[in-house]
Amino acid sequence: MPGNLSFDALKEAVARGEIDTVVVAGIDMQGRLMGKRFHAAFFVEGGWKETHCCNYLLAVDMEMTTVPGYKSAGWEQGYGDYVLKPDLATMRPLPWLPGTVLVLGDLLDHHTHEEVAISPRAILKRQVARARALGFDPMMATELEFYIFENSYENLRDGGLRDLRPISAYNEDYHVFQTTKEEGLMRAVRNGLYKAGIPVENTKGEADSGQHEVNYRYSDALDTADNHVIVKEAVREIAHAQGKSVTFMAKYDHRKAGSSSHIHQSLWTLDGKPAFADPADEHGMSPVMKQFLAGQLAHAREITAFLAPYVNSYKRFCIGLFAPTKAVWSADNRTAGFRICGEHTKAVRVECRIPGSDVNPYLACAALLAAGLAGIEQKLELEPEMKGDMYNTANIREIPHNLREAAELLRGSAMLRAAFGDEVVDHYHHAAQWEILETDRVVTDFELQRLLERA
Repeated sequence: MPGNLSFDALKEAVARGEIDTVVVAGIDMQGRLMGKRFHAAFFVEGGWKETHCCNYLLAVDMEMTTVPGYKSAGWEQGYGDYVLKPDLATMRPLPWLPGTVLVLGDLLDHHTHEEVAISPRAILKRQVARARALGFDPMMATELEFYIFENSYENLRDGGLRDLRPISAYNEDYHVFQTTKEEGLMRAVRNGLYKAGIPVENTKGEADSGQHEVNYRYSDALDTADNHVIVKEAVREIAHAQGKSVTFMAKYDHRKAGSSSHIHQSLWTLDGKPAFADPADEHGMSPVMKQFLAGQLAHAREITAFLAPYVNSYKRFCIGLFAPTKAVWSADNRTAGFRICGEHTKAVRVECRIPGSDVNPYLACAALLAAGLAGIEQKLELEPEMKGDMYNTANIREIPHNLREAAELLRGSAMLRAAFGDEVVDHYHHAAQWEILETDRVVTDFELQRLLERA
């Protein structure tokens, strides 16, 4: 569902003195909320129409470094402005921040007022429009896993990274007693998100000490991506308010399970019927679903840079910890990169298990949708199902082993260039190259411990 606060209701709340702050936020390349805090009185008087932000927000890395080499923005162009246009349909209160409302916005060209082609929200919106032109509404859901630490962010900043203390001492997957001990935080997360209009289903302990998962109801693709980024922001802010910290890194410790963000996908007809369901099929899969899945498999390797965007992301893909290593499909099999769920029901769907929780949901959903729609347009035939243990099955399609490999596959993807445009592909290939260069030049703790005395 979209936001749960109308503009008229906001004006009334401002007049009563209940709301004094409106956060207007766009989405950057990393999937973070970037924007401004408005005094609510100014926002309702006219600030809701548009505001401005530096165009470097789509040309920086995680450290906000002004990365050279982008065509969209740089010192050569003087770093001008984008328009940040609030999408009032996304407006909602943030119960964990007193007197505060959030509204997401779209990034527009300062001169033409057209959506910026490289902006994540615009990329996904174009693929949704493409699906609708074919007669389908794409429906998606993302799961989010993360680790909770007893350390505050301030403690980590001041040197506590060497003493990370997970909130639990053991694997708490489905453990009710252990999660009861953490309920002070997770109850606040569930209730805060629910009041903010996020349709939360549940939270649970996950597959390692201190690891949790939050699930929220499936929705249309754009709404799902919007919900995803708001959930991440909420979890961080609520944890911070309680003196704790969380990480959405795909792999924060090589000895522990990684954190995933599985993406569930289906297509529905424009009149509300499940386009993926066929009761007569062995797995309940319609021809449309088979073509959609065939497209995702055919292009799985070239879209991986959008599913695993950092060097660290690839450290999650290891044997025996429920992260896939093979980009193949199987029915209800957690060792496959693509799992079929909900067989023989109207909820039959494709679960892509490749993305980690570090993913930008707009880019990941757009890439998966682009590949699936290509399969439908080309009427691709679905390859045979793989069964058994994919980890130990040889000579089948592998997920790229690192970002370097994935970035080259991205750059050479004719499918993505046709779906997204050259500008988008070249922009995000450059982002991947920068991430690789930055990681290559940094001396790590591993290198120091291994080599300092013995090299």
